[in-house]
Amino acid sequence: MGLDDATTDSYLHRIGAERPDRLDVTALRNLQERHVMSIPFENVDCYCRRPLGLGQAAAHKIVHRHRGGGCYEQNSAFGLLLRSLGYSVTIMGASVYHGENLLGPLRHLVLRVDTPEPWLVDVAFGFGRDRNSRFPLRLDEPSTQPDPHGTYQLRAASNDDIDVIRDGTPLYRLERRPRTVEDFELTLWWFHTNPDSPMLQALFCLLPTETGRVALKDRTLTHIDDGAKTSVELEDEDEVRAALAKYFGISLTEIPDFGKTRHELANIIATEITSDNQVNGASAA
Repeated sequence: MGLDDATTDSYLHRIGAERPDRLDVTALRNLQERHVMSIPFENVDCYCRRPLGLGQAAAHKIVHRHRGGGCYEQNSAFGLLLRSLGYSVTIMGASVYHGENLLGPLRHLVLRVDTPEPWLVDVAFGFGRDRNSRFPLRLDEPSTQPDPHGTYQLRAASNDDIDVIRDGTPLYRLERRPRTVEDFELTLWWFHTNPDSPMLQALFCLLPTETGRVALKDRTLTHIDDGAKTSVELEDEDEVRAALAKYFGISLTEIPDFGKTRHELANIIATEITSDNQVNGASAA
């Protein structure tokens, strides 16, 4: 199941792309680049205590709320867009590297797209230098693949998995088996409600530019332009909201929950989501 025609057209407009005439790798490269350069990698909803969603819910957030999201949200939504355009799309899971160690399974969601050649498509990974490529990576190519975001390599690993490496640093280990968005629902809950989740360590928002990137982490706004880095400390929540609107196109009426610790925030989110689910379940009954 994909997106309806109106949502597909709105999604393409959101990322500044046209419907492709041919479903080839040239069009796929353009679509991925437009998505990466247009949709911020961000966790603002966690700090506004809003639930996160996958697939259709994530696409609605990106298209109609003019927002971004984390890897689960963006890649699951982008997969729906590609499938709606007619591409062959397979969802796959990955374990993320923390230094030399792998974290638990399904910590990352990516796409395989066949044109018919197999391509790794990942539009949302990493806040710092170790991030996703701007263009698709050939899944069956073991040699290095240059990209504006770095030099990538897909290297064979144990159990027929694939290590995705950027500039010599492993990012994540990719499973080859197909997955569904439902497979990621439990880990999505963990990301949203566990104090150790990377989504609750700091408010963040990042968007690449042609010459670098602009990033917000809590109240620190950083610009990187041709290797030159400048950072400013924002004074209060109003300046944070102004920066989100100016640099990332995110308009908020809520004030992000900066005053809560990650443990307090995780407990509040879990309690509110559980309460909402109970109310919705009672209404359905």
